Amino acid sequence: MTNLIMPTLNMKFLEYTPFDSINLFLDNLDLGDCTIRGNLEAFSCKHTGNDRRLSISLEHEILDCLSKSSDSDHSSPVEHLSCRSSRKTLIYLVLTLSHMYPDYDFSAVRAHLFFKEEEWESFKEMTDTYLSEASKQWAATNEGTSLLDSMTNVIDEVIKIGESDIYSYNPDQDGDPFLEKGVIWSINFFFYNRKLKRVVSFRCSCISKISGDDFLTSAPSDGEEEDALIDMDI
Repeated sequence: MTNLIMPTLNMKFLEYTPFDSINLFLDNLDLGDCTIRGNLEAFSCKHTGNDRRLSISLEHEILDCLSKSSDSDHSSPVEHLSCRSSRKTLIYLVLTLSHMYPDYDFSAVRAHLFFKEEEWESFKEMTDTYLSEASKQWAATNEGTSLLDSMTNVIDEVIKIGESDIYSYNPDQDGDPFLEKGVIWSINFFFYNRKLKRVVSFRCSCISKISGDDFLTSAPSDGEEEDALIDMDI
């Protein structure tokens, strides 16, 4: 296999006004015992020069891992990254994560383990489930309109959902930038349009209002946690 280094890949944050109303609504949304923090962001996958070093590092990391995998090792977590387009997609997604969480150091190989291709229905079901209470507040203050429909419209306007690949990012504890005291749940979705060379990210987490120390010392059992989620109507 010939290991060709791809041209440097870079991301540019896009100021996108239609996201503002949703981002403002999901900015520390008070739900009683917990707070919702959500954010939509758009990025252009074009050369800006800001991500040159990281892009090259990620590419070398992937190629190095591939070189250590035997051709017959189909169980290798990066085996399919021998395809240039797959490597390019992963690097764009990792660069997006790096812009979202600038203080967090992402490994492309480890991040690959946590990305999963999704369908639009998966995103709808996830937002309907986790943002049910938030949706009620949105409808109450926005003439009965649906939060999910509003999100769909603005995402589609910038990324064209029907032409995009959708990914979720579900890391373990070592790779979770949302890992902080009091986090009940967190979700990360990415919409990648190859033709437009754009990525839209949606990140959202639910934070318990219980003090950090109390939250850690009185962590619920699996059964108690399940009951708490039921009580929250999510």
